[in-house]
Amino acid sequence: MSEPLFDFDPSGQSWHTRRRVGFDLETTSRYPQEARIVSAALVTFDPDDAPGPNGSAPRVREWLVDPGVEIPEETTEIHGISTEYARAQGQPANEAIGQIVVQLTKELDSGAAVVVMNAPYDLAVLQHEAQRYGYGFPDPQPIIDPLVLDKLVDKYRRGKRRLADLCQTYGVVLSDAHSAAPDALAAVEVADCLAEKYPQLQMPADQLHTLQVGWKAEQAADFQAFLRRTKPDAVIDGSWPM
Repeated sequence: MSEPLFDFDPSGQSWHTRRRVGFDLETTSRYPQEARIVSAALVTFDPDDAPGPNGSAPRVREWLVDPGVEIPEETTEIHGISTEYARAQGQPANEAIGQIVVQLTKELDSGAAVVVMNAPYDLAVLQHEAQRYGYGFPDPQPIIDPLVLDKLVDKYRRGKRRLADLCQTYGVVLSDAHSAAPDALAAVEVADCLAEKYPQLQMPADQLHTLQVGWKAEQAADFQAFLRRTKPDAVIDGSWPM
């Protein structure tokens, strides 16, 4: 990113110096339409919080959810939550989903930048869950997606771009991958690192949100063109953040 990647003159305080909220889900499936939430976390970084002896610690809100269905063994192997454990310790899904939607809506309404790694997946899952239990769903903005930003600033870097990979790239410690709270925390820290390393990303959250819509569409179009070299009917959805 030695040359300007976009022509933009931001106005206002940068999102990474204001209230940021990491959001993450662990679920039963990689397919948003059928996935059920088994855990969720909102991790809040607020510069207005009174600092402690080691600085302002993020505030964490977590949910363990009984999804009401069997949790496949292959997903239990990823996040460690079994059907039996969720049934014994988790909140009923209809209750937990309502609380998650309410808390996320409050954060979005406050103007906080909500940081979500691979936002289209997590937000689509929550939207489907909200519809399943009869809850309204907020307009999801402003959203900051470290995956979109990383692909923008380092387009040709080889290798995978999972959260663990981005943590390694930007020097962020991921204490317990595939657990909702550590993943939400790490997503914010990766996003902050991106903003510090690439000052062009320093702008108000709503402005960066709008730019990410276009960047994601371009990234999807590029990937689709690549796939069509061997699969002429390949289609990549460029919708963002949902």
